[in-house]
Amino acid sequence: MHLAYWLVAGLLALFYLYGGGVKLVRSRDSLRPMMAWVDSMPMRAVRGIGLIEVLGAIGLLLPPLTGIAPWLALAAAVGFVILQFAATGVHLRMGDRRIALNLTLIALAGVTVWLATTWL
Repeated sequence: MHLAYWLVAGLLALFYLYGGGVKLVRSRDSLRPMMAWVDSMPMRAVRGIGLIEVLGAIGLLLPPLTGIAPWLALAAAVGFVILQFAATGVHLRMGDRRIALNLTLIALAGVTVWLATTWL
């Protein structure tokens, strides 16, 4: 179970570290080609989402690695499920029906929630 957790959580953390980091440092113009939704949100919200993603990725990895508050890994995984449900809603509300990535991330985060219970 621990190996499965590290594989799935590691992939999820890499995705969110990259995606969140991009949202934190790039301008709206450079984000627009890969994230059309940035035009519909204030840049502070985009940066906030990026910060949440980076902190969540750290939350998936650091608590189980250190053994300090390992329940935070479960909280981070649940947070990513919620985040992706919200992201799917934003895409659908904007008329963007390409939500396969969102659904995949929901599934991966859901599996991570289940696997994170091994740390409790």
